[in-house]
Amino acid sequence: VKGGGKTGQAEAIRHGIAKALVSFNPELRLILKKAGLLTRDARIKERKKYGLAGARRSFQFSKR
Repeated sequence: VKGGGKTGQAEAIRHGIAKALVSFNPELRLILKKAGLLTRDARIKERKKYGLAGARRSFQFSKR
């Protein structure tokens, strides 16, 4: 597993093991689905927009 942090990598490994178990034994699918182990975390990094310091953060404002 490459990229991301420790938690993200652990989630990816957990997801991979769950998928491997289902391919080996399809009867486990319902159990793993109920436990939420077959659902991939679809959250991805939001892109930086032009005119902003980050994805949503604006540049520091100075009154003077």
